[in-house]
Amino acid sequence: MKAFIIFNNKRHPSTCHNREVEYFLSHLSNVINVAPKTQALALNALSFMYKYVLKNELTLELNFNKSHIQQKLPVVLTQKEVSALLVQIDANYQLICQLMYGSGLRLMEAVRLRVQDIDFDFYTVRVWQGKGGKNRCVTLAKELVDALKMQINSVELLFNGDFKKPDYQGVYLPFALSRKYPNARKELGWHYLFPSKRLSIDPKVNALRRHHINETSIRKVVKKAAKQAHIKKNITCHTLRHSFATHLLQRGADIRTVQEQLGHTDIRTTQIYTHVIECGADGVTSPLSDLMKTMSN
Repeated sequence: MKAFIIFNNKRHPSTCHNREVEYFLSHLSNVINVAPKTQALALNALSFMYKYVLKNELTLELNFNKSHIQQKLPVVLTQKEVSALLVQIDANYQLICQLMYGSGLRLMEAVRLRVQDIDFDFYTVRVWQGKGGKNRCVTLAKELVDALKMQINSVELLFNGDFKKPDYQGVYLPFALSRKYPNARKELGWHYLFPSKRLSIDPKVNALRRHHINETSIRKVVKKAAKQAHIKKNITCHTLRHSFATHLLQRGADIRTVQEQLGHTDIRTTQIYTHVIECGADGVTSPLSDLMKTMSN
């Protein structure tokens, strides 16, 4: 709203309306080059102001230049590079990185896993409230079963030690789960699969709890491992998820299956990985290759 007022030479918003809003939104796109979400946020704020504060609602047919952003191509590792990266990961963080690659998890999905989210019977990982608030089940590599059981044993040791402390209030539960299941916060299954090394105070309720592992430390470990593995690509934790999707498709997995594993609402989001595969030498033969063969003959 402040930016809108300044854009209109500090005129009061009540003296402006549809046309000025259109000019402002187009300015954000054409001159400032903001992202589509930023422009949408500006539109929503101005719409709210005119509807509920100034009681002079904007038209639904505003005509302005919409921001567009080019879709980024994902950085993907080869299986050999993934292997080299995982070998260099600090032992304390290796399992969670293996899960991110082996199950296609986002970083925050991995750190927020609870003990009961691992299903050893069906080799699945349950992801609750992922991006967009969606729940899904993803595959679990059988090779990680023993390591995960050892991890759960470690969590149980912490769990038993924590409850010997009189001030310990159990684990944090999202939404209204703490009211619906009052005893759940003191059950092992609800505790984080990758807990923090230290207890901390939950500022919302001033309660002593054990939070999950810090996601920033994992980002640093992955960056350090990539450097030690001499991988020149720009690698982040999300690169493991990109590599998971690409390697599934390379092995012949159906794109709908990959879409479900990743939790994408729109299959076009998943198709970016087929674009990476099909536009490379495996999908399109460069004319230079034919020329070089002819010259060699």
